[in-house]
Amino acid sequence: MAFGSQGRVSRIAAAAAAMILVGTFATAHPAAAHGKPKPGNSTPDKLTRAVTLPGLLRHIGAFQYIADTHGDTRASGTPGFDRSADYVAWTMKLAGYRVTRQPFEFTYCEDSSSAFDKTAPAPPVTYVDGTDYQLMSCTGAGNVTAAVQAVDINLTPPRASTSGCEAADFAGVNVTGKIALMQRGSCDFFVKATNAAAAGAVGAIIFNQGNGTPEANPDRYELFGGNLGGEVSIPTISVPYALGEQFAGTAGLTVHLAAEAISEDRTTENIIAETPGGNPDNVVMLGSHLDSVPAGPGINDNGSGSAALLEIAYQMRKVKPTNKVRFAWWGAEEGGTIGSDNYVAGLTEAQAAQIKLYLNFDMIASANYTLGVYDGDDSAGEGAGPGPTGSAEIEALFQSFFAGRRLPTEAADFTGRSDYGAFIAAGIPAGGLFTGAEVPKTADDVAKWGGVAGAQKDPCYHEACDSLTPVRDGADAALYRQLDRQYPMIGNINLRAFDVNADAVATAAITYAFDTSSIPDRAPAAAARSAATEASSVGKS
Repeated sequence: MAFGSQGRVSRIAAAAAAMILVGTFATAHPAAAHGKPKPGNSTPDKLTRAVTLPGLLRHIGAFQYIADTHGDTRASGTPGFDRSADYVAWTMKLAGYRVTRQPFEFTYCEDSSSAFDKTAPAPPVTYVDGTDYQLMSCTGAGNVTAAVQAVDINLTPPRASTSGCEAADFAGVNVTGKIALMQRGSCDFFVKATNAAAAGAVGAIIFNQGNGTPEANPDRYELFGGNLGGEVSIPTISVPYALGEQFAGTAGLTVHLAAEAISEDRTTENIIAETPGGNPDNVVMLGSHLDSVPAGPGINDNGSGSAALLEIAYQMRKVKPTNKVRFAWWGAEEGGTIGSDNYVAGLTEAQAAQIKLYLNFDMIASANYTLGVYDGDDSAGEGAGPGPTGSAEIEALFQSFFAGRRLPTEAADFTGRSDYGAFIAAGIPAGGLFTGAEVPKTADDVAKWGGVAGAQKDPCYHEACDSLTPVRDGADAALYRQLDRQYPMIGNINLRAFDVNADAVATAAITYAFDTSSIPDRAPAAAARSAATEASSVGKS
């Protein structure tokens, strides 16, 4: 048996073991595993007691099994996503929800290999994928060696940059046959890469913005994941701020850049499930993206958020809420929040006004976690700014929950990297939880939550090892031994973070299901949408 087959068998065995650990599970009959319905669950105390780790892990085990038997991925546009969507839709129908499946087309992107080297001046340097650079999702394919040309960059603090955002940026420089060096900031990555290609560039390098300080804003200095959100014609990579700054100061710089990638139109879908009853003019909406990246099964990103919503919705099936509660599992988030963007774009102004608030849960069980609450009032003063009116009150509810458990939290910025973006742009109050992705954990973080300083909050972020068998799937064995000694873990799921965050989600869901009086009335949709556009667009870069 080939090694790859052994890996797949091991992952299936791990999924089965998790299911056995938490109770009998049948993929064909997901609701049957929960036993006799528990009446009520109409208060935070009742619902948090009903939402248990065994229930959550049944869904995690199902997602792993689906990935293992459908190409080791649950990415939108693949059979693994389609079966995940079937599983969610069927579970919600059996629980009595009104389920809508919303298909849409998107650009499916998958990268297979890359290379990035400095060829001049001497000495030559070979850069490391995932450390020094990263292919941007939906990059164009190509194999080029060319001079590097900086385009409208700003290395002077605070380093506000619109580099590459306008065609005029290329008017004063010659990028024809060269690789354009651009700085993160102000507009979507797609705009920068597309403008560079239109100006004749044969490749693009986008370096991080470098605003604020590395200590306060590590996500604006470190290597960052980027999604172009649409197909571009030239190979495009991201690099950390320090490397971009170095490139900008290197005379006669020539690099070799190669990328093998595919992109094509495919169909995927959103799954929407709402309570039969409740006030349709006062909708409480909760969402998580269901898709993984093509590289793996996405057990934390975002099996964790999807499983939490699934189990909470199931345990609320007998609740008769005052307000209509709507759960969403988004498709193609990893392609650039396409599913949620399409959903919000399809709402009439009246339908958008009916949504009282939106709660987002994308990665809530990171192995090396911190407890992040989205910064609705921008009290941290970082990044994109506050959310629409009502977002501060959502943040306060979550902070009150964690304070009641005597647990510290940190402010998570609305960076625009998840599905709350379209709701914020539409003026809808937003909030949620986030346990961290590629940003390293600090010593201060360790003092609050334990874990390993210097390691990513999710060490398997966007990797094949975001699974129930991370070490077998390529994770750092020594790091996961350290995490196993500190935390209860199942694969890449930190059970301590998963358990408490699921309780926080359940508390918010059931609180708002009956009472949204803490959320102020908001401005008319058109005015709110205009006011929120700048913050949303800045975050997406």
